[in-house]
Amino acid sequence: MISRYFGVLLLILFFTACEEKPAEPIVITAENFHTSVNNVTEVMIHDIFSPPQASRIYAYPNVAAYEILSSKASDYNSLATQLAGFTAIPEPNPDSTKYVNYELAALVAHMDLSRRLVFSEDMITPYRDSLYQLWNTKNPKEYTTSKTYGLAVAEHVAAWMDKDMYKETRTMPKFSVITDDPSRWQPTPPAYADGIEPHWNKIRPFVIDSAAQFKPVPPPAFSMDESSDFYKELKEVYDISERITKQGDDAEEIAIAQFWDCNPYVSVTRGHLMFATKKITPGAHWIGIAKIASRNAGHDIMQTMYTYTKTSIAIADAFISCWDEKYRSNLVRPETLINEHFNDSWQPILQTPPFPEYVSGHSVVSGAASEALTSIFGDGFSFIDDTELPYGLPVRSFSSFRAAASEAAVSRLYGGIHYRAAVDNGLVQGKNIGRFINASLKMKINNAQASN
Repeated sequence: MISRYFGVLLLILFFTACEEKPAEPIVITAENFHTSVNNVTEVMIHDIFSPPQASRIYAYPNVAAYEILSSKASDYNSLATQLAGFTAIPEPNPDSTKYVNYELAALVAHMDLSRRLVFSEDMITPYRDSLYQLWNTKNPKEYTTSKTYGLAVAEHVAAWMDKDMYKETRTMPKFSVITDDPSRWQPTPPAYADGIEPHWNKIRPFVIDSAAQFKPVPPPAFSMDESSDFYKELKEVYDISERITKQGDDAEEIAIAQFWDCNPYVSVTRGHLMFATKKITPGAHWIGIAKIASRNAGHDIMQTMYTYTKTSIAIADAFISCWDEKYRSNLVRPETLINEHFNDSWQPILQTPPFPEYVSGHSVVSGAASEALTSIFGDGFSFIDDTELPYGLPVRSFSSFRAAASEAAVSRLYGGIHYRAAVDNGLVQGKNIGRFINASLKMKINNAQASN
């Protein structure tokens, strides 16, 4: 009997030891989302997306990830019905809800929509596939269920995205520059490229009710009379450029202009050879600042995606509003007039981008992004901006997001590509957009830091 008892006991112990161990839970961190956003930025640089296009590429994946995360966060609201035309995302299959890792599903949706929005998908998929393999090894059931749900949400957001008029604008006519009017924009050297995205005001906004809702005051009336406001602003651009050029590398204004250049396609001519240097866009710079702030504040995944989503929405609507004014006022760039009237060999510190002058895109976007970030982190949030280190530029320190926005705006004057009115009025326009978005979007419940 005793031997039989021990035999049964040994069998029980044997089969218990052979039982499959519980699957290891999959842990997603905020750094996974930072990496996913960084990957998108790198692909956009490679694919040379214009600043308006880049703003759209950031916004939709962020919205998808935020929606999944907020569905299980008691202190965050859904964006359904808060964004134009956006409806509630689907819920997981009731039979598999207990297996859904919402953070994993959010990351899957973010990566999937990012992939759809760029040209070079093969630059995004290696990171995605490495995660898929890791997750499937750790916990196949959790991975499969969560991935299925994330892709379902991505499909829902993609269907909404496809109705924003982007595809329609791809077939609309180019911007005509055949004119004898000296006040109108003309293509500028060295590439003399066509004006980019002349129909961007037709893109569906996220929060503002129309592209023209925050139409700025008109620029000074065009006049080459030396007593006119317009002429004085033109002369100011030339005089500042001449002064800081003589100072060379010692000029703080040149350092500021270069730090905020953010021109995704700078044409370089060497003899008969023309090539391009690639950089981030203005919106990408502010997405980088959002990352810096989130890391500095020790944000978790939900807080991180809240920051990215609100900031990217503000940037996207700012570009729609700004581009509406650019092709309405259709104002000539300083470079064209300075070459014609002051100095035919003059070149601005920065390369003039290919679209009309008024208002400054940097100013509008920086104003909007700074207000969104201020509403999250407060007005006294200081930070060191290392966003431009990969492009050979040193870090700069700022006492607040608004201080950074002011510097970004005036950088365009120092760079010789904008008049003062475009800088000042653009910053006001952007801040108004950002404040409107802060007041309109009810994303975080009882956000004690909200500040307009």
